[in-house]
Amino acid sequence: MVKANSQDRVLAVLDLFTEARPQWSPEELMKELGYTRPTLYRYLKSLKDSGFVMPTRGGRFALGPRVVEMDYLSRRSDPLIAAATRHLERLSAAHPCTALVVRWYGEKMLCVASIASVVNPVSSYPRGRPMAMGRGAIARSIMAFLPKQRAMPLVTRYAADLRSVGVGDTSDEILAALKRVRRAGVAVAFGEVTPGAVGIAAPILDAGYPIASLCITIAGPHAKGELIDRISAEVREAARQISEAATDGVTP
Repeated sequence: MVKANSQDRVLAVLDLFTEARPQWSPEELMKELGYTRPTLYRYLKSLKDSGFVMPTRGGRFALGPRVVEMDYLSRRSDPLIAAATRHLERLSAAHPCTALVVRWYGEKMLCVASIASVVNPVSSYPRGRPMAMGRGAIARSIMAFLPKQRAMPLVTRYAADLRSVGVGDTSDEILAALKRVRRAGVAVAFGEVTPGAVGIAAPILDAGYPIASLCITIAGPHAKGELIDRISAEVREAARQISEAATDGVTP
């Protein structure tokens, strides 16, 4: 086993803060991570002094203001957001929907920008909230464009979710479904992530490799076959333009 260095051990503290568990006590952190008290308090002091964590009531810790500052800087500097913004504006103006861009990294998909044109949008994933990898049009639009050796571990890990939404019962059936998505250039999902929502997503590519996905979510009552076909074509073309602009560093 490779021994983690101190930087990795500090990052491990930050990795524990999630939507399900946004606050931790030092005792809980020590139990979860196996750090000694002096080591943990040294890390917490460093993270607190730099603003990454802050103390809360009852001696607990939460993520601090430096995280908010970095989110602002990310919005300002992310070339993907710059390339996608006008497409999100155009698509959301053309349809009663939420238009969003989702980055894929590691085992997570994360919304980085979205615009809604309805009062009560059906999308339940605002900026910064991780998404499930085994369900929905966004996940399949990314998985379909991965090399087989990279896609297979995801197919295996999320096989139960993929089966539950009717993608396929076996790995071969799931891979065949992903090939169909790749040929179409777009994935469509009905109520798989958010009940009543239809997702239509196309990959954003860098040299043919998926780095993100552009998605439109609309309410079920609006999901007519002709409309889905039209939105699919619009999303596919917009994703192509964003792919070119984001990787070239030029806003379309």
